[in-house]
Amino acid sequence: MIDAGAEFDYYASDITRTFPVNGHFTPAQKTIYELVLKAQQAAFKKIVPGKPWNAANEAAVEVVTQEFIKLGLLVGKYEALIEEEAYKRFFVSRIGHWLGMDVHEPSNYKIDGLWRELEPGIVMTVEPGIYIPASEDIAEEWWNIAIRIEDNVLITESGYELLTGALPRTVAEIEAFMAGK
Repeated sequence: MIDAGAEFDYYASDITRTFPVNGHFTPAQKTIYELVLKAQQAAFKKIVPGKPWNAANEAAVEVVTQEFIKLGLLVGKYEALIEEEAYKRFFVSRIGHWLGMDVHEPSNYKIDGLWRELEPGIVMTVEPGIYIPASEDIAEEWWNIAIRIEDNVLITESGYELLTGALPRTVAEIEAFMAGK
């Protein structure tokens, strides 16, 4: 996993890509990678002006919780697992952060107790990440898998522009990149 930043005209960026050192994801790594990508895609759908900042996070949480149940990483009823935040065992941080002249641009996520609404001109990261430790109550195939995919978006009048869209993001793109293709 590489978490990297760069600056352009004094503005910061922050990207993360996870890739297999040997060039190929194991079946378990591929499953978790695609789960993270699915969570990111769900988050992107909620990134539009007027939506609260947390809507993207909630969309990602819904996806990861559903998928954790399917994989046996969480056991229980979906609604109860969401309510008790059981997903936080593996999905430990929120969906992203503001970008600006600092990589973690200081600004409020809530105003008067309410999640801030997205508006054109805001730049933020969208970075779901799943981290599965070795544990006796988890199938060994999932042990020590850590996947995060972080991209940067600019909120526009009608949605968002994916500023890091030219970077490889899918399993096939990452494996092709690792193969030098």
